[in-house]
Amino acid sequence: MLLQDVLYKVALRSVHGSTGVEISDVSLDSRAVQSGTAFIAVKGSATDGHQFIEKAIEKGATAIIAEQLPGEKKAGVVYVEVENSAIAAGYMASNFFGQPSASLHLVGVTGTNGKTTIATLLYKLFTALGYHCGLISTVANHIGDRVLQATHTTPDAVSLNRLLRQMNDEGCSHVFMEVSSHAVHQHRIAGLQFAGGIFSNITHDHLDYHKTFDEYIRVKKAFFDGLPSAAFAISNADDKRGLVMLQNTPARKYLYSLKTLADFKGKLIENNLSGLVMLVGDQEVHFRLIGEFNAYNLLAVYGAAICLGEDKQEILRCLSVLTGAEGRFDYLISPVDKLITIVDYAHTPDALLNVLATINKLKKGTEQVITVVGCGGDRDKTKRPVMAQAACEHSDRAIFTSDNPRSEDPEQIIRDMEEGLPAAARRKYIAITDRREAIKTAISLANPGDIILVAGKGHEKYQDIKGVKHHFDDKETVQDLFETLGR
Repeated sequence: MLLQDVLYKVALRSVHGSTGVEISDVSLDSRAVQSGTAFIAVKGSATDGHQFIEKAIEKGATAIIAEQLPGEKKAGVVYVEVENSAIAAGYMASNFFGQPSASLHLVGVTGTNGKTTIATLLYKLFTALGYHCGLISTVANHIGDRVLQATHTTPDAVSLNRLLRQMNDEGCSHVFMEVSSHAVHQHRIAGLQFAGGIFSNITHDHLDYHKTFDEYIRVKKAFFDGLPSAAFAISNADDKRGLVMLQNTPARKYLYSLKTLADFKGKLIENNLSGLVMLVGDQEVHFRLIGEFNAYNLLAVYGAAICLGEDKQEILRCLSVLTGAEGRFDYLISPVDKLITIVDYAHTPDALLNVLATINKLKKGTEQVITVVGCGGDRDKTKRPVMAQAACEHSDRAIFTSDNPRSEDPEQIIRDMEEGLPAAARRKYIAITDRREAIKTAISLANPGDIILVAGKGHEKYQDIKGVKHHFDDKETVQDLFETLGR
């Protein structure tokens, strides 16, 4: 493909050389550059791609796209100065891979909690409706039945468009993807053509990155501001920022709600361990998912499917038998004494409160709720004491443990969690740094019928300690300990 075609819609400042050269690839990583590659130098949060321009040229880059061009320019290399390299990367990747999103019904899901479940349910629903679908999520990426490992909630612009091209080539008609706030802020979705966007909710998270809650809200809202007029935008009317998200979007606006008037209205009738019974519009439906938060997720999915032109009765029929995403309110029952253990990805204060509220509503009598919880290292420290307080207030016992400590000392993370806890809360928890030992202790303390929540890691199969990912799977650990402890 000619460089001039790859640069379609990119805001250029200056060009040195001919854009009529042939380009064989586009890359953000100088290590992946080969002869004929257009290397895009992007300023990231950790590294600045401009530092690797010379390395990219040494490896055979034909073109350099950057915000600041080097003073010395090599013969035979085309240098293109752009206003914003990250935005340029999105449009260039889309152009190079043949604008794959334009041929797909691409739906983005954003919000603090619920993104994975909503995207996964949409993927499962449209697969059940007979479509060949793609899924881009925190847990895994799917092309039809094929599973690809996911490394980021939303991949970088080049990887994302390459993946969408694969999905296109393999016959996908619909693709459902999580859109993280990082991806919006870093312009990873620039150049994509969305058929629709969904907002779940927003609570304090990622303040280590966004610095302020207002900035976090602004970034989430930017996704909807950028939707085309032909797209739909669906928001949660019961979230106090739900209407804000839709204020400036040119897309068709819709709301879903359990509590107020909305385009897609639901009413909870029953909520127990056998699932949800809900009135959706005028139709009473039993769903296999559990908890009020999943009632919201189901309404969002139902609304999106309606907007995509599907039949109401077929949507509800298929949704009624679906299960959610791995590591999202996954519950295991011990074979001997029927001890209930729930594994959930809840890693924000609001998510933890939602899960614990659901568990407490499911209690039938005097069962204990025992919560095992930690906080991730190198992430927003302000939520640590809030998470700890939520666990202590809404559980009978809490065990603070290690999550993904990353480069931090796990014991210091626990001390941060303990900070500011009132005296009453301090009597309810113990600290056990080793995560397996913490889960073992919870199971040992539990009586038959008690409910244990293991929170924070959900689907993850590892613990990130000092830059090394060690195998660790909460569900696998729980099942092994059931057997070991004879539960």
